[in-house]
Amino acid sequence: MAALHLLLALAAVVLLGRLGGRLFRALAQAIPGERDDALFRLLAWGWWGFLLLLALAYLAHALGLPYEPLRSWGEALVAWVGGRGLAALGVLALTYLGYRLLPRLLSRLPEPEGTELTREAVRRKTLRAVSESFLKGVVLVVGGLFLLSNLGLNVTALLAGAGVAGLAISFAAQNLIRDFINGFFILLEDQYGVGDIVQIGGVGGQVERFNLRLTVLRDLEGRVHFIPNSQVQQVTVLTQEWSRAVVDVSVAYKEDLDRVLGVFRDEVEAFHRDPEWQDAFTEPPEVLGVQNLADSGVVIRVLFSTKPAQQWAVAREFRRRIKNRLDREGIEIPYPHLKLYLGEPLRLEKGV
Repeated sequence: MAALHLLLALAAVVLLGRLGGRLFRALAQAIPGERDDALFRLLAWGWWGFLLLLALAYLAHALGLPYEPLRSWGEALVAWVGGRGLAALGVLALTYLGYRLLPRLLSRLPEPEGTELTREAVRRKTLRAVSESFLKGVVLVVGGLFLLSNLGLNVTALLAGAGVAGLAISFAAQNLIRDFINGFFILLEDQYGVGDIVQIGGVGGQVERFNLRLTVLRDLEGRVHFIPNSQVQQVTVLTQEWSRAVVDVSVAYKEDLDRVLGVFRDEVEAFHRDPEWQDAFTEPPEVLGVQNLADSGVVIRVLFSTKPAQQWAVAREFRRRIKNRLDREGIEIPYPHLKLYLGEPLRLEKGV
């Protein structure tokens, strides 16, 4: 009879354990995106441990073993699982699913058409990032409260105590509060958002991530800078509505400036009419004229009004074009050099 009970317990543990393992694997595969396999392995081990404890409790009760603590633990575990355990596990599962599915649901929101860095696109990306961060926090808080409630804790008293503790902590977390307040106004006033290229203090780069507490920049070398929003005292946005490229080109002093300016205007107009680059401009370019009389050449300045984040590509392309054009026209682009003046030759007088 004892062998029969042992075989029944072993068969039940193996069968239920494998079913639980398959369930966890199916749940992991059903969740989109990257999954935390370590969490599901931990849940599987917990499930096997729970089954083994139940099996031992069953054998202690069926075989009349004198070890009373094992029987009492088993009965208490069964009673807890039947009363609160399943509900608590359900809350944990729903909280985890909600936390993982939120990015998937937000990614289904309509994206702005095209790849241009418009204010609408920036606002949508920023609001999506802030909403994801906020909703994840809400899911965790609500799930935690339901879990504590299912475990039998007084959530109302806990919230009251947390409110008092939060008031005390807030005095020690003033920088964190300033982060959230400043981040809220940055978002409200649309100062900048995800995708904008900004300079904050001595750091510049593209806004890779933004939430109410933190601004994350990635510079041209790939370095990531984390800036608390309370430290954003002054920000320079290089991609707000439209951008401008300022290109200075030097020519030699010996050149005829009227001819040089004519060549510049002709090349600028040809560049503006180029179908491959025409969409990058918001206004016709402008040759301002002589900007400076430098040490080794005369500086000619040209302005290009472009769409956001297009100013650098436009400036690089125009420098390439104007270099080739000046070479074809025989107009010298100066390089730094020095002229030495040796003075008058020394003349010796007769009789000296």
